[in-house]
Amino acid sequence: MIENLFYNMTARRKTLQNSADDYPKIVDLICRFAIHHISVNFSCRKHGAARADVHSAATSSRLDAIRSVYGVSVAQNLMKIETSDDDPSSSIFEMDGFISNSNYIAKKITMVLFINDRLVECGALKRAIEIVYAATLPKASKPFIYMSIKLPPEHIDVNIHPTKREVSLLNQEVIIEKIQSAIELKLRNSNESRTFQEQRVDTSPSVSVSTRKEPTNHPSSSGLKSQKVPVNKMVRTDSQDPAGRLHAYLQVKPSTQLQGSSCLASVRSAIRQRRNPRETADLTSIQELIREIDSSCHSELLDVVGHCTYVGMADDVFALLQHNTHLYLANVVNLSKELMYQQVLRRFAHFSAIQLSDPAPLPELIMLALKEEDLNPEGNENDELKEKIAEMNTELLKQKAEMLEEYFGICIDSNGNLSRLPIVLDQYTPDMDRVPEFVLCLGNDVNWDDEKICFQTIAAAIGNFYALHPPLLPNPSGDGLQFYKRMPAGTPEEGNASKEDVEKEHIDHELLSEAEGAWAQREWSIQHVLFSSMRLFLKPPTSMATNGTFVKVASLEKLYKIFERC
Repeated sequence: MIENLFYNMTARRKTLQNSADDYPKIVDLICRFAIHHISVNFSCRKHGAARADVHSAATSSRLDAIRSVYGVSVAQNLMKIETSDDDPSSSIFEMDGFISNSNYIAKKITMVLFINDRLVECGALKRAIEIVYAATLPKASKPFIYMSIKLPPEHIDVNIHPTKREVSLLNQEVIIEKIQSAIELKLRNSNESRTFQEQRVDTSPSVSVSTRKEPTNHPSSSGLKSQKVPVNKMVRTDSQDPAGRLHAYLQVKPSTQLQGSSCLASVRSAIRQRRNPRETADLTSIQELIREIDSSCHSELLDVVGHCTYVGMADDVFALLQHNTHLYLANVVNLSKELMYQQVLRRFAHFSAIQLSDPAPLPELIMLALKEEDLNPEGNENDELKEKIAEMNTELLKQKAEMLEEYFGICIDSNGNLSRLPIVLDQYTPDMDRVPEFVLCLGNDVNWDDEKICFQTIAAAIGNFYALHPPLLPNPSGDGLQFYKRMPAGTPEEGNASKEDVEKEHIDHELLSEAEGAWAQREWSIQHVLFSSMRLFLKPPTSMATNGTFVKVASLEKLYKIFERC
């Protein structure tokens, strides 16, 4: 029994005047202890109340304890999970607990974590589990997790938080990866038995349709009235709900649909595994560049990027994003360029490789890039100068080949052929039409004299190459369709064409199909690769708040005030 708490600390005692704020926290804490220490009876009753809000009897079954505290609807949708590792070279731990299955639906994650019988929080583990659920279950439901981890006391650091609420583990990345894998395997096996409720609808007007309400997944012990959500705050928040995306309102031709659903699971799986345990580079210049990224990170934009919902593409460059009650236009080219740049620095010297089927000669690539930049491509007077530039840049890159391959995964052989490119994001291949421009940029725009500036400019060149630029072929869904129309052979020039000739013009379906595939692939990569990776890795710099990368186009509160007056 605790009485006269903070009796000699007036300032602290004043914060306890409102019991309505502190009591729910006490109830939540007792609930968590009750399902871990199942051999102990727990009871919690508010002063003056007739009944206890928490009451659990000692039992030998943890599932029974969860049932008595959190309710039947939670307990009946839980699965037992266990995993362990006893390899001293990687990690030593034992984990057992319960996780919710594919039939469990909740709007907020409930995670009860005990490490060495101590109630703690681990943000990295919580985020990793949320990623598994979001990528595995079709509706991205928030899970219920109870987990008890045992590991040697010397492998845990409890002094990283003033209240000792958070902890850090030795070999934390390895432990989280093993727990992730165990949860994903369990979920995939349980996902086959997902059940759905159905109701019959009688079309006769005399019979009313009865609806069945799902029991709430919140602890039955809370005993608190739920607060009513203001009308101007009621917005779609489920990122997996197809009704909230633009494609739900567009009629898409079957021929243009991407057959990408089969590889979506592999992409999401790769996104979860992109954190390379060897990503930290030892070079001081790379560490300084990464610290600059961290120090210039915009906190509000970081929250937008980490919790936004992709709505759809507004045009060729801007995507619509929803964050809370706000709608944003986001420049996907700038976002992807910055994401790739940061990933290059974080994966410095630890790249996987894209092997080109045929090595590409650098002189030919540079000549292609120079001809694309030439305002008068048909003129031959500058060909000798272009060849000289191509030769000089080729020799320069051949001299730097060893450094480019070791640090950035760019392989150039002794004959001046490009044979390998780095993988910056797994499951994503850059637009190979931009390779000539990239090679020319390496030769012309990189400062090779200063180490830090050299690495920064190379990373920027790779970031620009891997960015999600619009395809070179015009977008066939808009005015660009005119590009794919051609006059029948033998007709007069377009300026003198008759009405009959114009009506007979037909579309180059082969080129049109290639363009539709390229644009559809880009949009698919934006939604499923770019934004999934942004939520995990991107730290948006402060400059993005003012350079037009993010533009707020609507606020539900302001719109509500406007329509409320109508």
